[in-house]
Amino acid sequence: MSDPIDKAQELQEILNKTALAKTQQKTTACSLGFCEDCDEAIPEKRRKAILGVTRCVNCQEIFEQKSQHWRK
Repeated sequence: MSDPIDKAQELQEILNKTALAKTQQKTTACSLGFCEDCDEAIPEKRRKAILGVTRCVNCQEIFEQKSQHWRK
């Protein structure tokens, strides 16, 4: 018979593996060449620095400001 601590450790291991897999999926995503909001080209330096980037700096700042506003 398994002990509750063993079950908790097994569950935690599953959750850790799931979280790691999600993180790896995000980092292997392709960066867009053009901003999804304004259609301007995203500089190559930004695309290489942030894997999976979808917005230019200006649109990302606006997006984050709007996101913060809605959280309040």
